[in-house]
Amino acid sequence: MTRLVRALPLLVPLLMPLQAKAADAVAGEKVFRKCAACHTVDVGGKNKIGPALSGVIGRTAGTADGYRYSRAMKAADFAWTAEALDSYLTSPKTFVPGNKMPFPGLKKADDRADVIAYIQSKMP
Repeated sequence: MTRLVRALPLLVPLLMPLQAKAADAVAGEKVFRKCAACHTVDVGGKNKIGPALSGVIGRTAGTADGYRYSRAMKAADFAWTAEALDSYLTSPKTFVPGNKMPFPGLKKADDRADVIAYIQSKMP
């Protein structure tokens, strides 16, 4: 199962249709409002119900300082990439079974791409 979880970020782009538009960080900020009750993207932002997402790209899953992760997320063996975030945001419970995020996911590929562009625009 761990191999499958590690391989998903590599396989998902091959299985997804090409996006018709470029990702839009401004549109992503609007979509991120669904996430803002639990997460912040501000540099130096504090953990909320969910971990702070500043610096998430490149970070090993389950390792944000000061956040208490589920066993499943602590055991996840991958680093966050745009592709991994896309897969996770599609269906958090499927991508990391047993994680504690109750959010059902973002079904629209454009919404996911825009949110990821927004998160990337806030990287330190």
